[in-house]
Amino acid sequence: MAHTNPNPGDRDPGDRTPGDRDTQVTYSGATRFRVDAATIETTTDRRLLDEEPDTTSWHRDRAEKDPWRVLRIQSEFVAGFDALSRVSSAVTVFGSARTPRESPEYALGVELGTALADAGFAVITGGGPGAMEAANKGACEAGGQSIGLGIELPFEQSLNDWVDLGVNFRYFFARKTMFVKYAQAFVCLPGGFGTMDELFEALTLVQTKKVTRFPIVLLGTAFWGGLVDWITTTLVADGKVSEADVSLLHVTDSVAETVDIIATAAAERARREESAR
Repeated sequence: MAHTNPNPGDRDPGDRTPGDRDTQVTYSGATRFRVDAATIETTTDRRLLDEEPDTTSWHRDRAEKDPWRVLRIQSEFVAGFDALSRVSSAVTVFGSARTPRESPEYALGVELGTALADAGFAVITGGGPGAMEAANKGACEAGGQSIGLGIELPFEQSLNDWVDLGVNFRYFFARKTMFVKYAQAFVCLPGGFGTMDELFEALTLVQTKKVTRFPIVLLGTAFWGGLVDWITTTLVADGKVSEADVSLLHVTDSVAETVDIIATAAAERARREESAR
């Protein structure tokens, strides 16, 4: 049973147990620490982006602090580039942190991670639980390279146990750069707002040719079919995107087809690079 204390701030660290609810593990970049849950009010991202009162002292404070933030932001890119510099062929897998381990979607993630590792691809995820853990688990159990890129959040979420190479980030934009820079394809398992954000950012980068065109696969037709139908019947019909933009998406239920799409595109890219030399 967890110890109780009328004044949690005076408690002895040795009294804490995993069941305690007034303390919580959190991360600040690569640093992990335990604090009283009530004191977790913000994250580095929020402090950077939140609008504050328009006062003289606020402007002066921002003028003094913001230039120094550049060094911290730079350090995140340096740490990410250094950690992932030896990663050659990799696939970034997105998906919900809320996917239960006993669900078919989790099993699909494990199958995907295994198949990608067997095909010679490293697997990159957000390093969290749910679908991310599933893909990492499949890659790890298959003997492949299992990579997790974590993020500082105001609630507990550490890198899952199946991550072999992990980097924790303070800033979403630094983390997103790593997802794109070291991947040859994206695969989206069913997910929520975070997955949608990552999906549409990847689509925009490929559509605008900010990155070399490579596959974006939506795994799970029942989940993704409605979204693709809306894109076609609303965005295309309204002239907001072109039919060619929709063709950037591959929708399937097959892990084997997913890996084949990625492997074929990787082979074509290698041939183009060889002929360009």
